[in-house]
Amino acid sequence: MAEGATLSGLAGQPFELLQELDRRCRRAAAGRQQEVALESEEEWVGVGFLLGSQHFLVARDEIREVLPCPDLATVPGARSWLKGLANVRGQLLSVVDLNELAGGEPTPRGRATRVLAVQHPEIPAGLLVDEVRGFRRFQPGEAVNESPDMNSEFQPFLKGGFRRGKEYWAVLNVRDLVESQLFLQAAE
Repeated sequence: MAEGATLSGLAGQPFELLQELDRRCRRAAAGRQQEVALESEEEWVGVGFLLGSQHFLVARDEIREVLPCPDLATVPGARSWLKGLANVRGQLLSVVDLNELAGGEPTPRGRATRVLAVQHPEIPAGLLVDEVRGFRRFQPGEAVNESPDMNSEFQPFLKGGFRRGKEYWAVLNVRDLVESQLFLQAAE
């Protein structure tokens, strides 16, 4: 088929018309995929949440879903930050109070309290947070290399952040956190 074939010129040839439409659609889709790839390299997207008055982010691919605080079965002999086990659609999820794990006060449960279900192939965990602020998008120019004043054991899981106006959003590496000894040693 000629490269410059017009669609109107193929009106009497239905098969060739479909082939030309398919070729054009594939070429347009390939160009759009390249544009999307370039945009995603420039923009960082994460789930924003609050621990007390501090803003945090988790990369969107590290969170499976956001849940209202489920009913929890307590775990005898567990550290105080392990709040219990939840049955989420047939899967047991250990729920950890992220603020308490980070050395802060226990998270008071209220209407805004949420559990971030962690996307991890082997560790079914949920992180109890004060409030989820939804997806947050940041440009490279907003990135900063600071971290909030937190428990020294928790510091290694904070990977810089983003500043927008007066707000600072610290980035939490959830995968490193749930694979750490701090997180996995939940027994007293």
